[in-house]
Amino acid sequence: MRVDAVTLFPGMIDAPLSESIVGRARAEGFLELGFVNPRDFTEDRHRTVDDKPYGGGTGMVMMAEPVYRALKKVRKKNSFVILLTPKGRKFDQAAALELAKKKHLVFICGHYEGIDERVTPLADLQLSIGDYVLTGGEPAAVAVIDAVTRLIPGVLRKGDATVNETFTDGLLEAPHYTRPAVWRGSEVPAALVSGNHKLIAEWRGKQAAELTGKHRPDLARPPKPAAAKKKGK
Repeated sequence: MRVDAVTLFPGMIDAPLSESIVGRARAEGFLELGFVNPRDFTEDRHRTVDDKPYGGGTGMVMMAEPVYRALKKVRKKNSFVILLTPKGRKFDQAAALELAKKKHLVFICGHYEGIDERVTPLADLQLSIGDYVLTGGEPAAVAVIDAVTRLIPGVLRKGDATVNETFTDGLLEAPHYTRPAVWRGSEVPAALVSGNHKLIAEWRGKQAAELTGKHRPDLARPPKPAAAKKKGK
C-alpha cells in the first residue's frame, strides 16, 4: 500500500511510524509512506501557508491554494483522499478494514485553526478519531495509518492475528495472560490452562461479552430475536 500525507510537519508522522510493526512493514515493502509539504508550493519569500480568518477570531487558518497544489502533486487516478477533521466520520475498526482495501491513501492534515473550508470537497472522506482537540491532523493520521497497516496481508506474522481482536466482532477482546501461571498469588483462569479448546473459546466469548457490557455498553449488540416456530399443518 502507498500512503502519502499532505502536512506541514512530516516528522510528526514519520517518526512514530518508523518503529515496531509499522516500521517493519515499511522496511519490508508492505507500506510506502511519503510526504508532501504545502510550504513547497507557495510563491512568496516567506513561504506563507496560513492567514487570519475572515470574520475575525483567534488563530490562523491554512490557505487553500498551497494545500490544493500539494494534493495535486500526489493524487493519482486510484487515490483515496482523507481529510482529518472533527466533522468527519468517527474512525473505528470497520473503517480501518475498508481503508485497508485501498491501493493509495492520501491524508490531508490541517494545523493551527484548520484549513480553508473550500478544500473540503477535494476529499473522498472526512474522518475523525474522536471528540477532542489535537494540535493538528498529524497525530490522527498516525493512529489511522497504524490501524490500517496492521491489516495489510503479510504485515503481521500470524495469519489469524487480526481475527479475534477488540472491535473486530463488535466486542472488546477477552483478557490475556502469560507465564508464570501464578503471579503474586493471582492465578491464570483454569479454562486457559485446561487444554480444552472448546472450553477456552467459551470462556473467551463469555469474558468478551461481560467486559463489553461493563466497560463499553455502547458496543454491546442486542441479542438476535428468536426465530418464529412454524405451526404444524
